[in-house]
Amino acid sequence: MTVPSRHPNLHPRLHTSLCDLVGVEVPVVQTGMGWVAGARLVSATAEAGALGILASATMDLDELTTAIAAVKSRTTRPFGVNLRADSSDIDARLDLIINEGVRVASFAQAPKPQLISRLKDAGVVVIPSVGARRHAEKVLDWGVDAVLVQGGEGGGHTGSVPTTVLLPQVVDVVDGRVPVIAAGGFFDGRGLVAALAWGADGIAMGTRFLLTSDSTVPDAVKHFYLDRSVTETVVTTQVDGVPHRVLRTDLVNSLESGRGRILALPRAVVNALRFRSMTGLSFRQMLREGRAMRASMELTWTQMLMAANTPMLLKASLVDGNTASGVMASGQVVGVITDLPSCGELVERIVNEAGDVLDSLGANRSAAKDTP
Repeated sequence: MTVPSRHPNLHPRLHTSLCDLVGVEVPVVQTGMGWVAGARLVSATAEAGALGILASATMDLDELTTAIAAVKSRTTRPFGVNLRADSSDIDARLDLIINEGVRVASFAQAPKPQLISRLKDAGVVVIPSVGARRHAEKVLDWGVDAVLVQGGEGGGHTGSVPTTVLLPQVVDVVDGRVPVIAAGGFFDGRGLVAALAWGADGIAMGTRFLLTSDSTVPDAVKHFYLDRSVTETVVTTQVDGVPHRVLRTDLVNSLESGRGRILALPRAVVNALRFRSMTGLSFRQMLREGRAMRASMELTWTQMLMAANTPMLLKASLVDGNTASGVMASGQVVGVITDLPSCGELVERIVNEAGDVLDSLGANRSAAKDTP
């Protein structure tokens, strides 16, 4: 069945290899943000002509099954699921997305080669996130279909190298073999054109999609985000033991200053147990998954417990609406976002802005040629 175009006047330069790979009209990806990227946001993104990705790390298998069914009931367009390669039930999750015909599997950390092969053999597009040139080299050798590269401006777990430096490095090492998706600092059509100029094939956005009317984050929390400036995020290791870009709050400042560190570890243990209880894991599964996380991310046991604590701190704000005791992952672009459009309005705006910029650049080049 042919799906009607949402963007019949799309500038031809905006149809990239990423569009062909995943079957979307617009080379824009909504990232798989825990507690945020549920069925409503993903289906709205897909209907807008972009790629929406479900966040499965904060769902148990039954919840993921329900979420996939909900997306499919709302749209016939392609979408993806973000997976943790070290999940204890990863095989069951792969079976689910393969059987349900999910188009894309994305990964926050590099999946093992056998997972990549299994997904590719079933026709699923595999897109891991990378934060360094060497990571891109590794996953390319393993046969991934595309890479998402996030610069330090991005929210959540992030590196120290800004997108403007990291993206050209990754584009050079990929050398056209697979599409490159740029993340970290993008929010509008100008950014999309800039990413294409660097050699990327599309952009991914988290904070910008969180701040839409289709996001299920409580309105009070959304307005808390909107009130922040570009200097009101911080990259801290005190939330979960690894660098994490979040909004500055009294809780985060307390952890950073040391005032909250005495209670950090016991709180992490309690929250980790609460999260594991929500997902229905046994203590044996918890231990196995913890060991896998510790090995894959090279964490100490303390860092591992803090990492397991993070989902509940994020849930406190992004689901329960508690900005005082929760943690809010955020990119630096939070300081330049001023409204809450629908996903359809946002993607249409990006398409129009990007088209205008491309037309302007073409006009400027023509004028320069005509100048004696």
